[in-house]
Amino acid sequence: MLQSVDLPVQEHTKLALRVQQIGKVVDTSDGPLTILEDINFTVLAGESVSIVGASGSGKSTLLSLLAGLDTPSMGSIELMGSPYSQLDEDQRARIRGKTVGFVFQSFQLIPHLTALENVMLPLELRGIELATARAQAMIWLGKVGLEERLEHFPKTLSGGEQQRVALARAFIGKPAMLFADEPTGSLDEHSGAKIIELLFSLNHDNRSTLILVTHDTALAKRCGRQLHLQGGRLLPE
Repeated sequence: MLQSVDLPVQEHTKLALRVQQIGKVVDTSDGPLTILEDINFTVLAGESVSIVGASGSGKSTLLSLLAGLDTPSMGSIELMGSPYSQLDEDQRARIRGKTVGFVFQSFQLIPHLTALENVMLPLELRGIELATARAQAMIWLGKVGLEERLEHFPKTLSGGEQQRVALARAFIGKPAMLFADEPTGSLDEHSGAKIIELLFSLNHDNRSTLILVTHDTALAKRCGRQLHLQGGRLLPE
């Protein structure tokens, strides 16, 4: 079985992520609700880190904050040296487009685009020439074993095939940081195992920093480090 291998220490001295005193509070009909409180950790470039916790522990909220899809109520997040949490949405989106890849539980493919068009999209958004984006997307779909599914729409693909398309889309831009949120949560055990092998293989080849959210402790142990969330707080490592 392929194991996750972090980069040698001397190669990942650059700090990829710094999280300082992060908190998230939302207003409810019953008053303020604290989802996350006093979250602190750092991740070096090239590391693979899993965030583990029971349902309701705040895992997905934390991932949204780290990815800049939401903003913290307090504290700060630095991504690749940028004060991520202090930027506006447009600024965060520009950074995401250049440095971040995503793999979601629900695939998040665009239904009216083919597999090829879904994978081309990140490069097109960067302004890459159409012919170059198409050629690169074909290469990446070949890497995930879908060279015969280029013109298929998501609804005609199995769950495992859709997640393969999502992996190709996530890696085509060679992201420095990859966020994965329960990447096997919508798949059966057999398909999920194949996706995980593929995810770690592609991530190792691309040398991305990986942040993986999961409730599966066995999957979490495939990463170099595990962070455990409980009641919105990180347990000591």
